[in-house]
Amino acid sequence: MSAPSEEMLLSREALEAILDSLAEGIVTLDWSGRVLSVNRAACEILEVEKDEALHHTCRSLFGEKFCAAAHEVRNAVQAGQPVENILSKFQTRSGDDRILTFRTNPLQTGPDGPAGNVVVFRDTTELLRLKADLTRQYQLHNLVGKSKPMQEIFRLIEEVADSDATVLIEGESGTGKELVARAIHHLSPRTNGPFVAVDCSSLAEGVLESELFGHVKGAFTGAMRDKQGRFEAASRGTIFLDEIGDLAPAIQVKLLRVLQERVIQRVGGDQTIPVDIRVIAATHRPLAEMVGSGDFRQDLYYRLRVVPIRLPALRERRDDLPLLAQHFVDLFAEQTGRAIEGAGQEAMALILDYPWPGNVRELENAIEYAFVKARSGQIGPEHLPPEIRDQAGLLGPAFHRTDQALSVADVTSPEQLRGLLEANRWNVAKTARQLGVSRTTLYKRIHTLRLGRPG
Repeated sequence: MSAPSEEMLLSREALEAILDSLAEGIVTLDWSGRVLSVNRAACEILEVEKDEALHHTCRSLFGEKFCAAAHEVRNAVQAGQPVENILSKFQTRSGDDRILTFRTNPLQTGPDGPAGNVVVFRDTTELLRLKADLTRQYQLHNLVGKSKPMQEIFRLIEEVADSDATVLIEGESGTGKELVARAIHHLSPRTNGPFVAVDCSSLAEGVLESELFGHVKGAFTGAMRDKQGRFEAASRGTIFLDEIGDLAPAIQVKLLRVLQERVIQRVGGDQTIPVDIRVIAATHRPLAEMVGSGDFRQDLYYRLRVVPIRLPALRERRDDLPLLAQHFVDLFAEQTGRAIEGAGQEAMALILDYPWPGNVRELENAIEYAFVKARSGQIGPEHLPPEIRDQAGLLGPAFHRTDQALSVADVTSPEQLRGLLEANRWNVAKTARQLGVSRTTLYKRIHTLRLGRPG
């Protein structure tokens, strides 16, 4: 047999480079189950060096325990038959229990049947854990969060829902103030009544007054008939006044009367109309400062702020990012029918590093963008919006070196390695890539330095 040509070697190297760039693990096997090739992701997931993997069979590479349990994968490999989306448990060499999702295809088919198999797998442990979390204690109505600030807000929502106390929700734009208001209404005895939302910043003063309180026929040019306002429409339910800080002084006076007496007067009318409502207001503006400057009535401020709820910015609850991202993935998967499971490790690393100035609304838009770009499987970095995809990596205070790659020599002390692992939220695969080593090597270094993952 002649030696392979230079062109063949180059094409083989190019193919290996392409396979090594993929996030999925890929192992090719001959008809007897001997490993022919393995890509970088497979080595990281299985915690094995490439040279070592090439001396294995399928059974010895994945382990006797795995092969005994993963019947569908084992049978598909032995029979040279394709399978799709088979879940199976796998224990890594470092002792971690992982859940891998497999698919297999015949390597090639000749007159004597398949010559081998291609086994493709990915680590779906975190995705399945997130899905389980979303169905447990980390969701309230349409709110999602396991961080301490959000868990405290969940408890406060449940406590205040039973009463008719007026609530003031404060927080930056995009933090989910209306979702909180809807959750309070949904959990309250008024849940069967209407929920009426009004954006106080979107209408001019005269229009907003008529919109809130209604008007009588002839009250102004164009008032051809009596019109019910939003307060009346919310009878026996909840009215949500968003951006309350934008109310004009004249409307602030009228709102104060509603809160004090639970009555309204339509514009141009003199009849007093009682209203049975619960009022929830929200603002992104600093109302306390506006009271001090005379731009907002102090008496109205205290009437609104019976129960204050401050929503944290997304950057203050970064532990919730994976849960929130999965929540929006599930939402858009249901809406679009696309078989997208969640964000892959590299995409999630970018999501965790991004500062999210637009808060939860920006995250939702980013996942919707990803659904436009992706078709199935997992969301990768290439599917995220440019501002997230192209950001510089944030490695924490001990690793602000962006001019050169990190090396394993840079993390000789336990403190340095722990700092990098914590900056990456103990994502060993990402940390290993930054250091240019395999996950096996990094796990050995973690064990040598006796570093334990917190919690």
